[in-house]
Amino acid sequence: MNCISLIATCSFGLEALVARELKDLGYKQQVVENGKVTFTADLRAICRSNMWLRTADRVRLKVGEFKTTTFDDLFEQTKALPWPEIIPDNAAFPVDGKSVQSTLFSISDCQAIVKKAIVESLKNRYKTGWFKEDGPLYRIEISILRDIATLTIDTSGAGLHKRGYRQSGSGAPLRETLAAALVLIARWQPGIALIDPLCGSGTIPIEAALIGQNIAPGMNRNFAAEEWPTVPKDLWHEARRETHDLAHYDISFDLSGTDINPAAIKIARQNAVEAGVEDLIHFQVRPLSELSSKKKYGKVICNPPYGERLGDQKDVEELYRQMGKLYDRLETWSWYTLTAHEDFERLFGKRASKRRKLYNGNIKVHYYQYFGPNPQEK
Repeated sequence: MNCISLIATCSFGLEALVARELKDLGYKQQVVENGKVTFTADLRAICRSNMWLRTADRVRLKVGEFKTTTFDDLFEQTKALPWPEIIPDNAAFPVDGKSVQSTLFSISDCQAIVKKAIVESLKNRYKTGWFKEDGPLYRIEISILRDIATLTIDTSGAGLHKRGYRQSGSGAPLRETLAAALVLIARWQPGIALIDPLCGSGTIPIEAALIGQNIAPGMNRNFAAEEWPTVPKDLWHEARRETHDLAHYDISFDLSGTDINPAAIKIARQNAVEAGVEDLIHFQVRPLSELSSKKKYGKVICNPPYGERLGDQKDVEELYRQMGKLYDRLETWSWYTLTAHEDFERLFGKRASKRRKLYNGNIKVHYYQYFGPNPQEK
């Protein structure tokens, strides 16, 4: 397993960001497709990619890929893959599945056949007819897209959006991976003021703080592959040491999160404490109408309510109109707003400089970007 193929999965629209993150980590042999980036690396990459990727959902080890249209063929080709080189005799290896536009459309049958094929492969190696499955977890997925089957094993465990700092949320909190993506797309950097005037549980400014100090989002959590005997413990120790060596704890910046809801601000402060960035962000109870800054240049990044429920639409639309007026007040700032509301630009009163289609969970959203002037050089 010195040279392996890994797949970093992600929400649609974030593939280019994940590819850029992987290149920054040194993994340049990659193929970008809808919802995933496949890259070639060594075992160390399992540790490093899990700890460093900010915008990916999880990292999967690719075991094999082949065309299949019959259950017999699926069984034989699955059995021929090198499962004994990866899975120990005491491993738990449940099988998940999905099939899209394929001849083999019964997911339950595909799962059962893949499970049986892996068991037969392991029987030959371990000379046993029964596996306890009481050891480390190797969660396998059979994914069939247009008759091409891809077999992978999840290395992450809990999704990579679970950084470990968010103990609670307010309303429907933004996933950490998407919040990080919003900051990266906006090209925010330390030295530029950032305000989230509708911060809720504080995810956007917290992710900005982690980015600003180059703190690896997964440095303080565990992953499924940490229990795999096939990935040496010293690789995990080296990867964690690297996250501490590359963090810039001495960098400070101007980050603010405000919200009209005192309970939300309390949660945001608790989350910032858990993330270790409480001294880097100023959280304050403040209505949107009081948005202001002494800084001439900066970025407003926010994820306002979408008005999905009929009774909320009027309030949300008035909120968007108010945001448009505040944009005029901070005319030298850049504004970035994520929403599913189709009439946002009309309500905001201005066409966006650029907009990008993304997904917040299963909700199609657009990231409206209004570019302010470049700060004048001193």
